[in-house]
Amino acid sequence: MGNANLFASVACEYANFRPGYPAGLFEWLARASPARHAVWDCGCGSGQASVALAEYFDEVFATDVAPEQVTAARMHPRVRYSVAPAERSGLPDASVDLVTVAQALHWFDVEKFYEEARRVARPGALLAVWTYPRPEFLEPELDRVFHHFYSSVVGPYWPPERKHVEARYESLPFPAGEITHPPFALELQWSFEQVLGYVSSWSATARYRKETGANPVPLLRDALRAAWPEDLPVKSLRMPLVLKVARIRAT
Repeated sequence: MGNANLFASVACEYANFRPGYPAGLFEWLARASPARHAVWDCGCGSGQASVALAEYFDEVFATDVAPEQVTAARMHPRVRYSVAPAERSGLPDASVDLVTVAQALHWFDVEKFYEEARRVARPGALLAVWTYPRPEFLEPELDRVFHHFYSSVVGPYWPPERKHVEARYESLPFPAGEITHPPFALELQWSFEQVLGYVSSWSATARYRKETGANPVPLLRDALRAAWPEDLPVKSLRMPLVLKVARIRAT
């Protein structure tokens, strides 16, 4: 499955169940940017980061290679969605103050993407990319069940690019001169159904269904239900964000 087709098949799940990001992340990016006129959110998916950026920037250009993802994206008057690959955005030269990539850099031809980012960047513009590993339940037994599903049930179906997420993007080249930033993390309170919806949006889940003709999510549902007290509607999970920031074009 190509990258576009892979996420086209889970576009609705992605829009409904992928988590947003901490407000503090966008506040910090807005303060660090040389201006707040425009930002390019590349690989926007269903717009979780795009809409958040629109609270701080006058205009957000949000692109994704999968039309189904863009169709499912959340609307905002300052977000302009379009279908385009990361390496050919269609944006004008020197048009944005910030380029962001949320949980998508590992799908790109990164060197060609960096060339494109430099082309569309204004002097002093920043590049900010981030990823997150799997969420971890704070309760050990629930996390053991979840990790088994992640690594053993759908584990063989993760695309090769997943290795970069596991390596926290240290395996991918990145422009020199990284900028120091505060730590950020996702602190989640999820219901049983939210957890199942989230794993339904995984690329590994989509590949499992494609290659076996079966849905693996009921396997997690049954195992998780046995360890999840029915009288507790939500559980706490945590996902640290791995953020890398650099100035993509000199002033």
